[in-house]
Amino acid sequence: MPEKIKVLYIDDEPENLVGFKASLRLDYQIFTAVNIPDAISCLDNNPDIRVIFCDQRMPGKTGVDFFEEIRVTHPLPVRIMLTAYTDVESIIDAINKGNIFRFVKKPWIEADIIWAIEEANKFYMANSMLFVKNEELQKAYNELNKFAYSVSHDIRGPLTGILGAINLAREIDDTSEIKEMLFLMEKSVKKLNTYVLSMHDYYSMQRGELKITEIDFNTIIDELKAIYIVNSKINNVLFKVDIRQDEVFLCDEAPLRLIINNLLSNAFKYQDTNAEIKSVEVKIVVADGKAVIHVSDTGIGILESHLGEIFNLFFRSNSAEVGSGFGLYNVKSALLKLNGQIEVSSVLHQGTTFKVTIPSI
Repeated sequence: MPEKIKVLYIDDEPENLVGFKASLRLDYQIFTAVNIPDAISCLDNNPDIRVIFCDQRMPGKTGVDFFEEIRVTHPLPVRIMLTAYTDVESIIDAINKGNIFRFVKKPWIEADIIWAIEEANKFYMANSMLFVKNEELQKAYNELNKFAYSVSHDIRGPLTGILGAINLAREIDDTSEIKEMLFLMEKSVKKLNTYVLSMHDYYSMQRGELKITEIDFNTIIDELKAIYIVNSKINNVLFKVDIRQDEVFLCDEAPLRLIINNLLSNAFKYQDTNAEIKSVEVKIVVADGKAVIHVSDTGIGILESHLGEIFNLFFRSNSAEVGSGFGLYNVKSALLKLNGQIEVSSVLHQGTTFKVTIPSI
């Protein structure tokens, strides 16, 4: 059974409130208020009220003044004026100041009230959808501005490094120095390539339908181990894997692989170079229709004040860090596609653990 439309009626004559509620309570959820303060309190306690009827001639504050006030504080409910008068000036004020949806003349007829509520509800639904779309558009616009600035800033760094190395190489003849310049250029190109790949992951997470397949976590981790094994050996990082999968797990492999890869990349990237024992551990348990993935490291850790921001686009805990600001945002986007959740715990200079929970489709 659909939820009843919530309607608020404000009138300083109690008998009018009783009659209104008695006539409409079977089809609508009716709230009444005998004065403006009670009406505002009712709106504060019931933010999903969709339609407001108010008598124009209220003591202390007119219906027009009330509607003008709540137009700012409670913009979504549809405003309808009840009046026994045909004061043209009041009508003009109601339209210009209160932005009312329509007038209903007193004494009202039940059929007119019902028609007004139904039409107002349609307007409310359309307005609500528009409100949500506007918020989404504003968010997208803000992210686009941030995206454009960050891309230009982060691409400029490697390009400047390449151009600088080229200019220096032109002025030297020593082979060893030229090789050093080539090494610097290679380093900048790799950084640029990593950034472009992160942008591609970002784009992929914003588009496309899920492609569900049967997932073998051992295969995925074996392939990712091949990528990180060199890093593990060169930097003396112990890489431990524990996989327990005794049931079928259905998921989209691409975003799942992206999640694990980004978490592993961060675990290796942000190791504490001064630590006596450096390690990265992956533990995956598939049971009861879900996969629980733990990725732990003995790295530099994350400030507690930053834990709520690390999944934001382009966020970096430290301006000196080498990350692109895409990685954990892409993880969050991928988890949204997979209806998954992520938790993080971290101790500065001791390490970080990410816990990911993803349901089987």
